Amino acid sequence: MPTYTLFCPPLETSPRIAREFVAAVLHELRLGAELIEDATLCTSELVTNACVHAKGEGAALWLAVEDGGVRVVVYDGDENPPVIRALTPERWEKGGRGLYLVDALTGGRWGHGPALPYAGLCRPEGKAVWFAL
Repeated sequence: MPTYTLFCPPLETSPRIAREFVAAVLHELRLGAELIEDATLCTSELVTNACVHAKGEGAALWLAVEDGGVRVVVYDGDENPPVIRALTPERWEKGGRGLYLVDALTGGRWGHGPALPYAGLCRPEGKAVWFAL
């Protein structure tokens, strides 16, 4: 199973770079267009959350391709779990839809936990948020 890693500093450009990184890897592995689109959107949402809400020096992204599927884990320095917020029509216009999109695109195959060692990556504090497609 090939795995890839990317450091995502807390910058506005990190979600775009993470999307492009995941898309490039999955294109090179010749995975389907729908899988690539879903993986890049979910990646963007998790990296955006890490850059906007998490404390610390940024996030680390780990990407694994497993039997035609994809698993992405984003580590950040904040121990607070991600929260799907109640959305009102006003809130919908301002953002906060990211985890709804991740949940819908993955069919509920996402979650979070302590930032445990995963493929050689570990942060002493914080959490890991993941999804699988």
